[in-house]
Amino acid sequence: MTARKPLVVFLHGLGRTANSLEKLRTQVEQAGFDTWAETYPSKQITIQAITDMLAAKIKPLAQGREVYAVTHSMGGIVARFMHEVMPWNGIVMLAPPNQGSRVAFVMGLNRYFRKYYGPALQEVAYPGDWPVPDCPTAIIAGTRSLALGNPTSWFTNAIEIFPRGMANDGDVSVEETRIPGMASLSLVDVSHTWIMGHPQTMEVVKDSLVSWRE
Repeated sequence: MTARKPLVVFLHGLGRTANSLEKLRTQVEQAGFDTWAETYPSKQITIQAITDMLAAKIKPLAQGREVYAVTHSMGGIVARFMHEVMPWNGIVMLAPPNQGSRVAFVMGLNRYFRKYYGPALQEVAYPGDWPVPDCPTAIIAGTRSLALGNPTSWFTNAIEIFPRGMANDGDVSVEETRIPGMASLSLVDVSHTWIMGHPQTMEVVKDSLVSWRE
């Protein structure tokens, strides 16, 4: 009987869709993995509700094989919550606010942003007692703090949310991406919005998954 391929679950960030990770997903499939991705209502429900909804869909697909996660931004926090009900064999997180997000905190002070981004915005601002997965976790952090294609970076730079000299991708600082026991931290010269499409990001994702599978 042929062994089933490992499954890689893609979890997008707040206000994004599964399409934002499609190019990276294709690269992972070409490296020999099955993949799963679906847009979830990130701006409408809590992180716990997102976790429950996605876990119910993914668990039947994960039976009897290795399962990994590749996440962007808040998707990394969703993966952390989901680990309690569906343990991962490894996680690659792109620009995750693992220590909470000062940008989310500042935006959460504004009624318009609170309404637009929903309950998850304020949850991301405070790390609280988020679960720490006991599996290999690779972090990829961006360092381009201002980029034409990342409107949030215009806002964060204009009001100087990040202290001078603090490396960040316009949305999340490098320090905010860290998680206890992480396997690696890779820095990429790219903004938060486009980190998943950077060639260096793609190589780190594929190399991490292949090494864990072996």
